[in-house]
Amino acid sequence: MSKTSILQYLDAQALVDAARSRFVEVVTAAQAERGSASVVLTGGGTGIALLEALRDDSGSIDWGKVDIYFGDERFLPSGDPERNEVQASQALLDHVDVHPDRVFRMAASDGPHGSDPEVAAAAYAQILHSRSEGEPTPAFDIHLLGMGGEGHINSLFPHTDAVREEHSFVVAVENSPKPPPVRITLTLPAVRRAQHVWLLVSGANKADAVAAAVGGADSDEVPSAGALGTEATVWFLDSGAASKLDAV
Repeated sequence: MSKTSILQYLDAQALVDAARSRFVEVVTAAQAERGSASVVLTGGGTGIALLEALRDDSGSIDWGKVDIYFGDERFLPSGDPERNEVQASQALLDHVDVHPDRVFRMAASDGPHGSDPEVAAAAYAQILHSRSEGEPTPAFDIHLLGMGGEGHINSLFPHTDAVREEHSFVVAVENSPKPPPVRITLTLPAVRRAQHVWLLVSGANKADAVAAAVGGADSDEVPSAGALGTEATVWFLDSGAASKLDAV
């Protein structure tokens, strides 16, 4: 049965340090058991700070034996600095010995699938299926998630078709309330394929959404409430993000 843990830290840096240590533990354990590991990366300030911290601790992980996926992507041209994969490369991937064939980036708007985000989403779904031994997606070891002030995760926003999706594992979003409007995202069914789902949340402006999600809100109202790992769900919170939990 999946276990939910709520870990509170004084500030965002302490949160990142703790997540970095646990990330190394989970990935190295997976590699010891199976020879490889798979992780889903997230963007956002705290998510990218974690990747930068992992760069400084890169010797603990055999990065050549890690499959790298992305939880969502802004459907922008290749190299656009707003793309999560560009930020992840600058923060971590360009500095460690990842195998290029094991970094699975979502297509850009000027990529091989053209400018149709639906086609690009279907292509990423096919990639996941091809890496999962007959399952819709790999059973990711870790899915990292940031969270917006209204509770969105990946590009799953409240009261949208994407957060309500129950069957597809990757969908296109063409009317995101947060720019840019066109995106590709893993859905809640894909998130729930991960063994460990970690939500990295900092800032008092997110405290209401944290309290609602932890308190069992409907995922249509607060998408992060639907993010659950098969083994563990961990909320890494700084003092601001955790400040409304006493009301739960």
